[in-house]
Amino acid sequence: MIRILLVDDHAVVRSGYHRFLERHADLRIVAEAASADEGYAQFCLHQPDVSVVDISMAGVGGIELIRRMLAREPAARTLAFSMHDDAQFVTRALQVGARGYVTKTSQPETLVEAVRSVQAGGLFLSPDVARHQRAAQADDPLAHLSAKEFEIFRWFAEGHSSQDIATALNLSRKTVANYQTQIKDKLGVSTSAALVHIALRHGVVKPPG
Repeated sequence: MIRILLVDDHAVVRSGYHRFLERHADLRIVAEAASADEGYAQFCLHQPDVSVVDISMAGVGGIELIRRMLAREPAARTLAFSMHDDAQFVTRALQVGARGYVTKTSQPETLVEAVRSVQAGGLFLSPDVARHQRAAQADDPLAHLSAKEFEIFRWFAEGHSSQDIATALNLSRKTVANYQTQIKDKLGVSTSAALVHIALRHGVVKPPG
């Protein structure tokens, strides 16, 4: 029996995949969570075999949650689950230690296959993600950012203040400011508006409206 933690901030998504996954005799949902903080608490409490984590939750994102899980339990098996198939999100998830990445547009059985593969110690990418990874340009400027820098870059691009980011990620405001400077240097820009422009161009955030 594979014991699964399902973390997604959309109740309808959680409910649908809970029912679908438990149709399979070897899969059981031991806990659900609607946020990164709740997901981390459930992870510590239940110690699941596989954690399925939505990358694009409001507030602290799934990439940061996966990082926290693995900081506590390096052998934890985590699977990123997201609407995003952009190479940047996939790369960041794998960089922090996710053992797989499945898009929500994939066939439901793909998630079942991924859970079983990750539990068995494999690395799994849904077919659409694998195609995008192969097609990703080698000179992608965001590839130069570390996982933590990318997470903070995403927060700034979404319009959050340094104080908001510091509070959410348990960092000092000075540390966040230092990260912002490093990010700007690596991306070759000098303004926050330019960061937003890069994020829009690479699909990290969506245009308003």
